[in-house]
Amino acid sequence: MLLENTFAYIPLFAVTALSIVLLILFSYIKKKKTARISFIAYIVTILMGAGSFISAIQIYCAEDQTQAFGIFAFAMALSVFFVIPYAIVLCTFEPKEIRKLVPHSKNVEDASTANTQIAETKSLQATEEDSRALQISYDFSAKATECFSDKNGLSLLLDYVNKTIRDEVQADGGAILLVDDFEDVITVKSFDGDFPPPYKLPSDMPHKPIRIATNFKFASFPLRENIFGEIATAGKAELITKPEDDARIYQNGPEDFLKCGSYIIVPMKVNDAVIGVIALARTHEKPKFTEENLKTAELISDFATTSIKTVMSVNEIMEHNNLVKEAQIATSIQDMLHPSKLPVLPGIQLGTIWNPEEGVCGDYYDVIVSRKDRISFVMSDVAGKGINSVIVMSMLRAMIRLVVNTKKTAGTILEWVNHGIAAESFSTDHFASCALINYDPTKKVAEIATGGTTPVYYYSAEKNTIERISSTSEPIGVDKESHYQDVLQDVKTGDILITYTDGLVEALNEQGQQYPKESLLKIVSLNASKSGKDIANLVKADIKKYIGNSSQHDDQSLLVIKF
Repeated sequence: MLLENTFAYIPLFAVTALSIVLLILFSYIKKKKTARISFIAYIVTILMGAGSFISAIQIYCAEDQTQAFGIFAFAMALSVFFVIPYAIVLCTFEPKEIRKLVPHSKNVEDASTANTQIAETKSLQATEEDSRALQISYDFSAKATECFSDKNGLSLLLDYVNKTIRDEVQADGGAILLVDDFEDVITVKSFDGDFPPPYKLPSDMPHKPIRIATNFKFASFPLRENIFGEIATAGKAELITKPEDDARIYQNGPEDFLKCGSYIIVPMKVNDAVIGVIALARTHEKPKFTEENLKTAELISDFATTSIKTVMSVNEIMEHNNLVKEAQIATSIQDMLHPSKLPVLPGIQLGTIWNPEEGVCGDYYDVIVSRKDRISFVMSDVAGKGINSVIVMSMLRAMIRLVVNTKKTAGTILEWVNHGIAAESFSTDHFASCALINYDPTKKVAEIATGGTTPVYYYSAEKNTIERISSTSEPIGVDKESHYQDVLQDVKTGDILITYTDGLVEALNEQGQQYPKESLLKIVSLNASKSGKDIANLVKADIKKYIGNSSQHDDQSLLVIKF
């Protein structure tokens, strides 16, 4: 071999290039997972590439060629040193099955086929118990579908689930309790059979089976300090075979039907959220529940929970849709009761704000020209929401329009209206605040009466002062015997009367603070020289600026009467 060969670096560079190509191929194979590449292969390839590269550089730079070839020989020897032990290991170990290398998609397809075959085999090997469980799941789903169209569908489904699970675990009694998130209680929704109550009975309750069962059937429990609430909170099923040793269970005896036997209580969970519990009981003279019974109860509970939650969700959607429809109808009626156009009144300028909140339907105002000597202004805020409040609003409007044409005073008119609304049984929980202003343009006197909290303020142009002239009294519709006081107020040119509903001064800003009535009164005082319409618009703009982007939850109404 001629060490003086100055072109010997060319094959050495070629070996370096091939080593780099091998490393790239190894990396690609590893990424594609088409074969396993040992770290020995990486080490050997790097040694070969590094040795050939260093040798090639030395020869190319006309350095000592003997040393260059020595480096190359050392790199090759070191590579062999790593390969020989690896080969010995492969020769001595037990051989492994080597999968034929095929495209990755082929492996995926074969694996999918194998999984399908395994699943089919397991399905064919299903036990009679598994088949029964699947049938129960199907029955629950079918029953849930039937219950969608029934207004008592949820109760029917719960009773069906209760009976099914009782039969499967041979329980003497069963109960299904659902969690009420708003009240933080868990309430019995289905109850059947002999179920010794594990909670303390009221001390004055007779120990009669029918009375005990009735008490249990309509019971509610807090989510603590009782067995049902604590298991619902913990979210873990329990088998209780020694109730006498469980501090959460109260022994109501000594009657046999009150003696506690064994219990299974299983939480019903949807996405880790507990919606209720299924409770099962055996009386004290019957064999105790077993772990197998617990597993069966948990399995069936899982099936039942899905169906129960589905029916509950459908009921919520239907209830929401009904509420939306009701709110739309109520809003439509409120729009019809609201004056579409204010009358033109000589010597009087009117300004209004009317911002109804969707679904509330509580505010109502009116301007009624009944006689030459009487113009009536009404501002009312009905308690409640939706259809019920609109019904009270309609009655209030109809009665006021009917009697303002008489010569009765404002206070007497409100008493008549109050007597009529309070006499209706449906209005027990529905009442209204109302301000009635009867203005006599011939005498320039305003006669004012209010029921509830709707205020009336008077601005005197002569004194440049503003004060409340109404007093708080019983709302309309609470007590048939309520009396309402008349307040007489002389008015002059430039004077202003204003009345508004509480939604205006309870408007919240983004920090949760209410719009101050002082701001409203200040705007009226500072802009008293402007028209009633302009004053109302300034108040509206100030409120809008104050609340910013925060949402409101009540109607807002204002009536400005400038003389």
